[in-house]
Amino acid sequence: MDRNTELSEFLRSRRARLGPGDAGVHVSNDSPRRVPGLRREELAQLAGVSTDYYTRLEQGRHLNVSEAVLDAVARALQLNDTERAYLFELTRPRPRRTVRRRPPRAQRVRPGVHALLRTLDGVSPAFVLGRRGDVLASNRLARALIIDFEALPYHERNMARFMFLDEAARSLWPEWETVAAEMVASLRLEAGHHPEDPRLTELVGELTIKSPEFRTWWADHNVREKTHGVKLYHHPVVGDMTLAYENVIVPGDPDQALCIYTVEPGSPSEAALRLLASWTATPSADPYAPRSEGAPSDGSRSDGSRSDGSRSDGSRSDARPSRGPSSDVSP
Repeated sequence: MDRNTELSEFLRSRRARLGPGDAGVHVSNDSPRRVPGLRREELAQLAGVSTDYYTRLEQGRHLNVSEAVLDAVARALQLNDTERAYLFELTRPRPRRTVRRRPPRAQRVRPGVHALLRTLDGVSPAFVLGRRGDVLASNRLARALIIDFEALPYHERNMARFMFLDEAARSLWPEWETVAAEMVASLRLEAGHHPEDPRLTELVGELTIKSPEFRTWWADHNVREKTHGVKLYHHPVVGDMTLAYENVIVPGDPDQALCIYTVEPGSPSEAALRLLASWTATPSADPYAPRSEGAPSDGSRSDGSRSDGSRSDGSRSDARPSRGPSSDVSP
């Protein structure tokens, strides 16, 4: 992602959503407006800078922008805390690279976090999200609720890919459009933090090509930090559930978040979750063996074969993994 281009498009999108009435700008009926939002000169006046200065900033020419100016622009655009932080991230100077950039280091889930997933199994669906929305680890109840990520090829274990490229996702989340749009905003925020991540660029490119909804929402330039909230689920086995979630940053690794779902005690959702937990209560051989990002964790041997005689490349069957536990799958 080109940071100057992103800065330009982000500022224009925020200005376009802010009408004169929202900003307290008097509009003369003698001056027809060709844009839905504020004009550049109106925004510049609200921010206390010259129109020429703001124009250069919006064009991505943001050399030596002071924090005071960015604060003023953020206030004029009525940015929330996440958007303000994103604006500062886009304008932060980046050191010139004189050596070839190394690829991102593989993310690993600590044994202690795997133990926590094991503790939560049977009680709460829980999984670990890494960069780009990669699902790095999950407990059996989470796999039963959403999809058996551990049965997927490792490069497909991604929440955004499932949400936009698997038809099952649209029936799983009754409010799919809301959930999916929030996912796009979360990826956009991460792109600001890691603009040179090649795998994130590849993911965004794939989803842009394959999903018209993703393409539309990506162009909106919305950013959102997902820390907590409530999601509605329609599970094909246990029916409707209302689940609250908390995303907890894993200590020592700010690029990993432990997502834990909970339900209201005594609610129909609690009864449905208990039914789902009993449905998943099947024996499994050490399903919480730690693994690293990019390494198969589906029972593959070094020669590509598996303990059940199938191949790790999926040559036996191309069927999508089902929800629920799989006795030869480990997270």
